[in-house]
Amino acid sequence: MKTSKAIYLFLLPGMLLYLIFFVYPTLSGLYYSFTDWDGLSPEYSFVGIDNYTNMISNDLVFTKALGNNLKFMFSVVIVQTALSLLLAVLLVKNSKGSVFLRALYFFPTIIASISVAFIWSFMYDPNMGLINRTLSAIGLDALAMNWIGNMDIAIYSIAFVQVWAHTGQMMVVFIAGLQAIPEDLYEVARIEGATRLQTFKRITWPLIAPSATIVVAYTTIQSFKAFDLIFAMTGGGPAYSTEILSTFLYHTAFQNYKFGYASAGSVIFMFIIALITLLQFRILRGSKVSY
Repeated sequence: MKTSKAIYLFLLPGMLLYLIFFVYPTLSGLYYSFTDWDGLSPEYSFVGIDNYTNMISNDLVFTKALGNNLKFMFSVVIVQTALSLLLAVLLVKNSKGSVFLRALYFFPTIIASISVAFIWSFMYDPNMGLINRTLSAIGLDALAMNWIGNMDIAIYSIAFVQVWAHTGQMMVVFIAGLQAIPEDLYEVARIEGATRLQTFKRITWPLIAPSATIVVAYTTIQSFKAFDLIFAMTGGGPAYSTEILSTFLYHTAFQNYKFGYASAGSVIFMFIIALITLLQFRILRGSKVSY
């Protein structure tokens, strides 16, 4: 690259696409976040930071959406990470049975989110849904309920669907990390008399920390962007109990025609994801192998 400047021309197509479809929209969104643009009119006024201050201090729907998103994120990240790691440990061997089960658990990942939403909307149906009918069939009628119509549990019911759909995908990442660990380390641990818990704590977990970092970061971003699943199952209801930031931005921009206000929300949204992901990287990267 030092001897031929023509090589830089090979970077040009990718750079143009990046500038047109990422940099320009991002800067445009930041610009419009300081305006009262409705998304249709060619005229708009600058309002400074009013969009930001109103959203943070006065908008109860935004506060509700942020709280729901944090509940959704923590539920999905904790359960999905733990479950995918457990499945990876159990299915790490390349036997025929393990390979079949891996494919079975991975299958929901390839189903479109809208299809997943329709499947589980039927499963959760209070009258005809398989879950309530199964509970009734085994004599547990008291546990039957409106799973996505109950304001107290609706967000957790959808979080369960998110975990069901993507645990297999994260399991594959953990399996790749586990299979990269040298078998010699486990042999030494067995010779030294280490228990399974000690082996996992001092060898397995530190060496799959990079895989865990990827899983946690990806799951976090995924949970903040679970627009299609929530929109198809509840639309953010009932009474905003499943409204998250992505659905809040959609409703603000495309139903209320407050594009400037929604742009401010998207900027806040971006910083929240960046902050949480950065904290996760710092925590998980602190793991080191102990001997």
